[in-house]
Amino acid sequence: MINCWELDSKASLVVEEIPYVRSVAIGVYIKVGSRHEDLSMSGASHFIEHMLFKGTNRRSAREIAESFEGIGGQLNAFTAKEHTCVYARTLDEHLDTAMDIIFDMLFNSSFAPKDFETEKGVIVEEINMYEDTPDDLVHDVFSQQLWQGHSMGRPILGTVDSVQSFKREEIFDFYRRAYVPANMIIAIAGNVDALRVKEKVESYLHPDMPDSASFINIEIPDYVPFIKTVAKDTEQVQICLGLPGISYRDKRRYTQNIMNSILGGGISSRLFQTIREELGLAYSVYSFPSNYSDTGSYVIHIGTGPGKVAQFFEVFHAEIDKFRQQGVIPGEVERTRQLIKSSMLMGMESVMNRMNRLGKSILMYGQVIPVDEVLEQIYAVTPEKVNHFANEVLDLPRFSLSTVGNAEVLAMVENEYKKWWK
Repeated sequence: MINCWELDSKASLVVEEIPYVRSVAIGVYIKVGSRHEDLSMSGASHFIEHMLFKGTNRRSAREIAESFEGIGGQLNAFTAKEHTCVYARTLDEHLDTAMDIIFDMLFNSSFAPKDFETEKGVIVEEINMYEDTPDDLVHDVFSQQLWQGHSMGRPILGTVDSVQSFKREEIFDFYRRAYVPANMIIAIAGNVDALRVKEKVESYLHPDMPDSASFINIEIPDYVPFIKTVAKDTEQVQICLGLPGISYRDKRRYTQNIMNSILGGGISSRLFQTIREELGLAYSVYSFPSNYSDTGSYVIHIGTGPGKVAQFFEVFHAEIDKFRQQGVIPGEVERTRQLIKSSMLMGMESVMNRMNRLGKSILMYGQVIPVDEVLEQIYAVTPEKVNHFANEVLDLPRFSLSTVGNAEVLAMVENEYKKWWK
């Protein structure tokens, strides 16, 4: 049974009672991410996520860690472009303890000056580690160029320069404005009593807490196809080919998911079977959509050797053209429906997945969309709808390129790209 409330504190609470399990998952979604930062504060949301674990007025960082491990629980967090999430899983008998720790972290983090400076060093190393991973870096390069000059394009981690320039007072002020109940969605799934959980949550969220503050949210820039290369000493060259996508509010998202699965979203997909299995051009090749509140992207990624680049572009261009011209066949759509259905229903066996689904559903759509309704929408997708969407989105002249690799290889990649996209 699923219960939803808007609390007096203006926070949203959604609770799913699952009486046949022994565990509970809790997630607090805060509606702030890298999108809501100006240039000087790039990486602030992610920095705050780190600082939540560094201690509160009641608990040190060690005590937070030891308290959670002492109940056999798991505690973690992540930052995205449009939200931050702190989440945990524990036995049902320890939910009260878990909630006390989490809400203490959310509202009472101390941001001690010494910890603040130490964490700068930690995050700088995290940025360096990320930039040393070319198959991750190439995606950030693509995003930066796709949304050039917009906060959506900036790295979630920030940059070395922005992080090192952070001042405690500015970050703490950002935290105090963002981490308020009116900006939060609390999602809980597991062996719980919903009304008791509601009472407990309300004891932490007072109606007199500050209202949600406004953050920057400027209009998405117009798309202009681009080529962006980054020189890095690597064995392979990492390539992203992509273009703008749709928002998660777009009703065509179900059609998009089926199209993606058929094109490059799994091991049975056309790109995987052709590029890897038949031709051996790559170990890693996949496509994926990214959907946000008012924008999105659709990207195909490949990591391959320099000697295989020319053949890859030829094959890729032919596969996209074939996909648009000939379309999908009913069997592909039916197989994909079954794949999505199985993945969704098997995922429902995890309390963490169920909690995450609840929180994101409220975050994105303001309501919990029943599983049956989602499946109904999936099964309403026809081959004709997929073909129409593919022709609209996979417009070959509009594909952009980002690539990371050795300097001498990059020129060759760019030239091969231009043979097909003039």
